[in-house]
Amino acid sequence: MNGDEPLTGELLALDLLNTLPHTAQGPPADHLADPAGLLAWLTLEGERLPGATGVREVTPDDLAAVRAVRAAATEAVAAARRGERPPDTALRRLNEAQLAAPAVRYAEWNGESVVAPARRSGPLGMRVAAALAEEVTELLADPALASIRECEAEHCTMLFVPAHPRRRWCSAARCGNRARVARYYRRHKEGAGASR
Repeated sequence: MNGDEPLTGELLALDLLNTLPHTAQGPPADHLADPAGLLAWLTLEGERLPGATGVREVTPDDLAAVRAVRAAATEAVAAARRGERPPDTALRRLNEAQLAAPAVRYAEWNGESVVAPARRSGPLGMRVAAALAEEVTELLADPALASIRECEAEHCTMLFVPAHPRRRWCSAARCGNRARVARYYRRHKEGAGASR
């Protein structure tokens, strides 16, 4: 992992927010800047996003729908993390995205038993946006929202829910490694200066 890839493996709502990491070194690195970026992200998320597996093409309209949900999610989650009321416009946009492609449970026989997978109809972007809006809405209502942390590494704004109370970085391979290397360099630089 070189830091150019989107961070995945957190709650899906956080993975969406982490597609626009901000750094102090320049503009955000938007992993959903174009349809190819969205396609790459959907491929990374794999089975976690119903209706997005096996997608081979993403249109600008699909991208716009997902980016609109990300913008609403960014506003709503940031406010909720501060203990403030999320903006009504953000909540309304999340609700509208879900209403545009509601999930319906389809009863099916899988050869051994009845299963009821949730399916959404409509264009890909509406389906993905609705599923992501649902994930964000569930996060906003979840007490786990209070445990979300921002990476402690300098120049990183990735969000994560720590599985361990001592977790400090979004990824040990990404920011944790950089922090350890920087500490090592500082210690040896200070040690070299003291021996002179």
